[in-house]
Amino acid sequence: MASFDLTTALLGGLLIGISSALLLLFNGRIAGISGIVNGAISFSRDSLWRWLFIGGLLLGGWLYETALAPQPTPIDEFSPWVMVIGGFLVGVGTRLGNGCTSGHGVCGLGRLSFRSLVAVLTFLTTGFVTVFVTRHLLELG
Repeated sequence: MASFDLTTALLGGLLIGISSALLLLFNGRIAGISGIVNGAISFSRDSLWRWLFIGGLLLGGWLYETALAPQPTPIDEFSPWVMVIGGFLVGVGTRLGNGCTSGHGVCGLGRLSFRSLVAVLTFLTTGFVTVFVTRHLLELG
């Protein structure tokens, strides 16, 4: 199990908050990743900033993993099919919830949106139930 480092967690949260606030301030857009990806793959007329945002997410993760992480990221033993089905369900959930955890959790709660509060509570509850079912009832992990 990976160790927890309070400094990198606080720094990461601070960077996410600053980048979300800057995107809203300068672009008037909410930093919800599902909406950004949807706009990028549908090639809307303002897709350049979306592709740059996605590239920054990937580049930032790669830089952290290769240059800053104190230890390699643990690899999970889940079946690829379980991960594909899980990814599909996450995609369906973002459509049903009109946004993802980043849009509702970071930006929506920051704007004191009641709809986002309900969405985040639903995400967390579903996550708790899913972990309990997969780890204790189905013993997938």
